[in-house]
Amino acid sequence: MYLIFNAFRVAWLGLWAAIVTVVLGIPVMVAGLLSRTGNLAFSISKLWAYTMLAVSFVRTEIKNKDKIQKGTSYIIISNHQSLYDIISLVTTLGIQYRWFIKKEVLKIPIFGYALYASRNIFIDRSNTNKAIESINQGINRLPKGVSVMVFAEGTRSPDGKIHEFKKGGFMVAVAHKMPILPVTVNGSRRVMPKGSLAFKPGKIQVVVGEPIDTSVYTADTVDELIDKTRQAIIANFDPEYK
Repeated sequence: MYLIFNAFRVAWLGLWAAIVTVVLGIPVMVAGLLSRTGNLAFSISKLWAYTMLAVSFVRTEIKNKDKIQKGTSYIIISNHQSLYDIISLVTTLGIQYRWFIKKEVLKIPIFGYALYASRNIFIDRSNTNKAIESINQGINRLPKGVSVMVFAEGTRSPDGKIHEFKKGGFMVAVAHKMPILPVTVNGSRRVMPKGSLAFKPGKIQVVVGEPIDTSVYTADTVDELIDKTRQAIIANFDPEYK
């Protein structure tokens, strides 16, 4: 019975994901193509996230939202527990942000260009120098006040713990003197852990930490910045949240 119920939940979520993607896919792509900032496409995509939360019977809450300074471009650093982190952050933070996306996605007709037009940042992973160049170009294309989201662990946590952070996002923050916004997501692993497509109704909490000024850090001291950010995220982490 448990396996049947799980299969139903997977099918239910997949059905809704397909419906909402079809309904909103074209408006998002058109908005990406027509908008010079990509802000409209991002705003429309929130409807997808709100719908997926609703059909999953998942509620969200955010703490310390007042720490976010409107009009400031941040490198947002978050822990990564679940696929639901993405839709929880999109619907709670209340600010525009973009993603780092691998360059190969650009080859997808219309969709790839729409993502580019929306000012997402494409990375050429085949060559370190090209990757750095593409990141710098992407940061320079960001509209005023738009941030960049980075899951610094690189992938979803397999055990619920916060693992070591990779340097990429921090090097970008230091190079462009962008403040870091540490964000902690609690409860998303209970809703859908890594390796599962079956959701469980529940509650997800997003906690905003104190922004971190990066102007005093250099490439030589970036490890200190990484540690400070990771400790700020761990300080708000509650693995028992539900």
